[in-house]
Amino acid sequence: MANIQIRKYQDDDAESVKEIFTMGMNEHIPSTFMHILKQPLTQMVLMCTFCALLTSSMSLLLPILAVTLLLAGVRHIAVFLFTKYIEESLKNDLSNISETYLTKKDSCFWVAESDGLVVGTVACLHSENAPECLELKRMSVRHSHRGRGIAKALCRTVAHFTRDRGYAAVILQTSVVQIDAQKLYEHMGYKKIRQFLIPEFFYKIVNFTIIEYKLDLQQVDNKED
Repeated sequence: MANIQIRKYQDDDAESVKEIFTMGMNEHIPSTFMHILKQPLTQMVLMCTFCALLTSSMSLLLPILAVTLLLAGVRHIAVFLFTKYIEESLKNDLSNISETYLTKKDSCFWVAESDGLVVGTVACLHSENAPECLELKRMSVRHSHRGRGIAKALCRTVAHFTRDRGYAAVILQTSVVQIDAQKLYEHMGYKKIRQFLIPEFFYKIVNFTIIEYKLDLQQVDNKED
């Protein structure tokens, strides 16, 4: 954590925050591609296509070409899912971070800065579905600065802010393909409370689920005591 400062977001940070967010989300495209490939429906389509074309054409070239095209289509779906999410986020809360996160007492947005460079972000808002909680959002750290405890420090910043505002817990949502994020949150004491499927068509056909975690601040306080 040498030379790392966690501070409240300023409007001059906007482009850096958007860059970190976009790069962080795009990193999950390969794992999403692998997730889709592991689904029984995907494997059945690939296998049936290969076998049907091999039987009808009596040649390896056509079925291999067809499966290659299908794999390219699968990767396109993975790109589409995250591109769509990035575009929606940039149009919504990240289009005016100050207005979204800094105008209410129970919300905030922080950046981690190293030698003048913004290297990490995190935010929290009042949870609409859990009135007793604040929701951790927009956690991301530049790839070049990972492994230095920045993400843990950002998590603790949200926990302290939530406790100071008198809330009982922090909740957050992450996707099934964000394995490193799941490990981080579980290491920080978050417990998985539910897992649900995004209802939109493309997410449903690839079984893309969201995992919700909760950090009970009273339990954390008892452990620290």
